[in-house]
Amino acid sequence: MQIMEDDHPSNNCTAENLPLYKFYASVMIMEFTLALPLNLSVLYLFIFKLKFWKSNTNNIFLFNLVLADVLLLICLPVKAYHFLNGNRRSTEGGTCKAMLFMLFLNRGASIAFLTVISVDRYFNVVHPGKKNFAKALKKSPHISFLIWLLLLPLTIPTMLKSFECCNSYGREEDTLVEDVTDTLREVVFFTQILIPFFVLVYCTVRIVNRLKKKTVGDSTKLRRAVFLVTSVMLVFSFCFLPCTIARMVLLIFRIKDLQNAENIAVQLYDGLMVLSYMDCLVDPIVYCLSSTKFKSLYLTTYCPSLLSKDAETAESPNLTGNNLNRKCKNNHSHSRVQQI
Repeated sequence: MQIMEDDHPSNNCTAENLPLYKFYASVMIMEFTLALPLNLSVLYLFIFKLKFWKSNTNNIFLFNLVLADVLLLICLPVKAYHFLNGNRRSTEGGTCKAMLFMLFLNRGASIAFLTVISVDRYFNVVHPGKKNFAKALKKSPHISFLIWLLLLPLTIPTMLKSFECCNSYGREEDTLVEDVTDTLREVVFFTQILIPFFVLVYCTVRIVNRLKKKTVGDSTKLRRAVFLVTSVMLVFSFCFLPCTIARMVLLIFRIKDLQNAENIAVQLYDGLMVLSYMDCLVDPIVYCLSSTKFKSLYLTTYCPSLLSKDAETAESPNLTGNNLNRKCKNNHSHSRVQQI
């Protein structure tokens, strides 16, 4: 009986379809190679150029978002190494638990700060008069520290028993304590994605409706703002919802003891988890480089040659008195859009 239990596909971490997992590994290596330099370059600007701790609320949350993504990216080469060697995780217990802790902590932090940034934008655009909430958000360093602190106890269940290989939940031989631990782990996994998703959808819909009703201001900037908040929701949906649905299907197959279907679901779930790491590459582009000021700072710091032609073009035309008056008149109406 013991041999049969050990041979069950959900009780080991062997990658049965090795070519597929080698492909997954190559995708993670590509994500790491592209995303790490981009995130580190953005992190450098936040620390040494913008001095984020002295900047506005949004910059502090963005810094923590990029920091979480960098810490998550560090885990990808290790995970890719195991995939290349035909294992879904490390065979060493300590390494496996450390990897799970880092992956879930920093992935949860990335989602949490993404949600907080969306809520901040929601109040800036839809409810600009809510002074009480604005005062609370000004304490963004405290909120950031609190988010990291709250994520620690939520991540601990991933270290108590192997989660990545889906070994335990739904098995008859589990004890009551193991069932409670596994259930808590699954609840954390689903809630940290589904709750932020619904919050993000609500904030996005309200922001888009509010921006579409604006009649004053540059229409190009308004369209850009609508595109930005919509793209954030789409990126979240593309990166995180597929792996969540795949895990739901996997649990159903395991509880019903559909072994062949579970084998396929496991491979699909691992692949969609690899897809979710793409968020680390997209975050700096959507949140940071979409800002005109930040993009200009980025290009000035790293690619000054690209700005030379734009600078020459900008210096050539002269603004007339009427244009200057219009520009001053619209500055106040643009301020809300620029915060997005």
